[in-house]
Amino acid sequence: MCSQPPLNRDDIEFHFQRNLSIIQSAPRELSNIGITGGEPTLLGNKLFEILREIQVCFPEILIHILTNGRLFSNTDYTKSLVDEKIGNILFGIPLHSDYAGDHDLITQVNGSFAETMKGLYNLGRYGFDIELRIVINKMNYVRLPQLSKFIYKNLPFVKSVAFMGMEYTGYAVKHHQCIWIDPIEYQNKLEEAVIGLSTWGMNVFIFNLPHCLLKPSLYPFACKSISDWKVFYPNNCDNCSAKSQCCGLFSTSKKQSEHIRPVS
Repeated sequence: MCSQPPLNRDDIEFHFQRNLSIIQSAPRELSNIGITGGEPTLLGNKLFEILREIQVCFPEILIHILTNGRLFSNTDYTKSLVDEKIGNILFGIPLHSDYAGDHDLITQVNGSFAETMKGLYNLGRYGFDIELRIVINKMNYVRLPQLSKFIYKNLPFVKSVAFMGMEYTGYAVKHHQCIWIDPIEYQNKLEEAVIGLSTWGMNVFIFNLPHCLLKPSLYPFACKSISDWKVFYPNNCDNCSAKSQCCGLFSTSKKQSEHIRPVS
């Protein structure tokens, strides 16, 4: 379901230099910088160079790195990041299921669940902040309550847990039959998972799902999470009482729920 499928071209050096230039010329009042991909850890030492440049230009800034976390299963690699002494990093790492078979099926990589879990433990061991990300789809929604219990029992050290609506573009379109489900259909499972984690004292959020597709009990957890440049509100949202708090919809999605409506 990757929304930015890889292209068959070697453009690493081009984007590496471009990103260094962006960092150097960025406004100094920024409060955070996001690093995404693709998979940032595949840059190897170039990722560390980018982090060093951010540290020089923005010593106090929050660096939010979206990664599958698998390379951090290598303790030496994790120690190398520790040795860089980069200030404030938050890792956003996807965990698709509490069941290894489902996680590996979604990632299409055998053994990825075990690597991700070991990476999470290594990052936690060295005190890094972690935001678990669960993109909800047809393949994993049934076990959301079990996943929440798994997180509480096995990953209590994570800073937060985010349940996320899917951006329906890229590979998501290609694999429509496997992964598409209208968010209205998984509300009971989502409610049980979110309320459970919250009751157990964990920080839990909902990203990318508009208020009209959520149960009212979930409104307090919903965040304005979609990037400014790709968020939109349909015309029928104009009279919605929740619009000012609502995350809106992905303008990049090729399909939307049939249940988008104003909240009264």
